Amino acid sequence: MSEIMDVKEITEFLAHRYPFLLVDRVLEVIPGESIRCIKNVTINEPHFTGHFPDNPIMPGVLIIEALAQATGLLGFRTMGEKPQNNMLYILAGVNKVKFRRQVVPGDQLELRAELIKRKGKIWIFKAGAYVEGKLATSAELMCAVTEKT
Repeated sequence: MSEIMDVKEITEFLAHRYPFLLVDRVLEVIPGESIRCIKNVTINEPHFTGHFPDNPIMPGVLIIEALAQATGLLGFRTMGEKPQNNMLYILAGVNKVKFRRQVVPGDQLELRAELIKRKGKIWIFKAGAYVEGKLATSAELMCAVTEKT
């Protein structure tokens, strides 16, 4: 079953808030399988003042973070529950990263993730960020649910 989520519902599942919430809308989530989300890239985001003022490019680490947030939404939808107050969903590993295209203000990133496997508290995803249907970034992400310290 496919579901759509707006930013209000997204904040019920992710602990991130502005300026670090990097998922604006969920277009489709199929629990246990995949997710498609949107991140609207705008010039007024704080990282563009320094990266780079005369040629703004979205930092690759933020693209990876946006993909990780999308996997968090897929993970919680797969578990069928909202996160408990004492739990965090964290990025545990990044493999096979490729940056194929720069992401700039005005782009709309489509974040896609597919669940590869789950082993205990570790989840492994194949993820990609697309602009206008073209792959900008791809990676394999490992995430985990852990207790807050």
